[in-house]
Amino acid sequence: MNPKQEPAAKAKRNAALEAVKHVKDGFIIGLGSGSTAAFAIEEIGRKIKEEKIHVLGVPTSYQAFMLAVKHGIPVTTLDEYPRLDLAIDGTDQVDKKLDLIKGMGGALAREKIVASASKRLIIIADESKKVQTLGENGQPVPVEVLPFAASLATRSIIELGGKPILREGAKKVGAVVTDNGNFILDVEFGLIRKPAELEWKLKGLTGVVETGLFIDMADTVYIGAPSGVEAFSKKVVGQKL
Repeated sequence: MNPKQEPAAKAKRNAALEAVKHVKDGFIIGLGSGSTAAFAIEEIGRKIKEEKIHVLGVPTSYQAFMLAVKHGIPVTTLDEYPRLDLAIDGTDQVDKKLDLIKGMGGALAREKIVASASKRLIIIADESKKVQTLGENGQPVPVEVLPFAASLATRSIIELGGKPILREGAKKVGAVVTDNGNFILDVEFGLIRKPAELEWKLKGLTGVVETGLFIDMADTVYIGAPSGVEAFSKKVVGQKL
């Protein structure tokens, strides 16, 4: 492991370990995507093996599916279990109201579907993801769009004041294609003072499938540091663990 990455990885793992404490025998769990959620999937696999618990996972991406298989987590679908006990996922930014920007990993639509199907959404992140206002530091909002409507959606988003850029693959020619077969526009809006209003406007645009704004969805957020974890919830903000 790169020495510069080691503290961040430890912080992510600490947050993931805290979240997985909520996993109980018999739970149906939404499995998030990304590097932080990967630690949670690994830990759930350990609990299955060592504690002999029985759980099923609903992956939010092919990445999460492959990790679940690797760590011995039986997988299922929302068709079989439309209501999940818990979902654990990462985030790209989280503000003081626990609103989120997600989707830099490209799985925003499935992540939001799984989050909406869950009785409780637990978000895990390292300290770098905590901000006062969403959109800080040039953070874009990922917007998943139908390929046929990409040009129309781009023009409409510009009219809303956004600066959309079609996400292109690092090791492929052309646009990134999501697990749903769609494109992603990464849109800079600057500081987002009214995220719920922006979410409503974006979702109303023709061709927009989903946005990376997760408003009033997180129940608990664990912010990891190399030395420990801080918990935030809708009821108790800033409670140290």
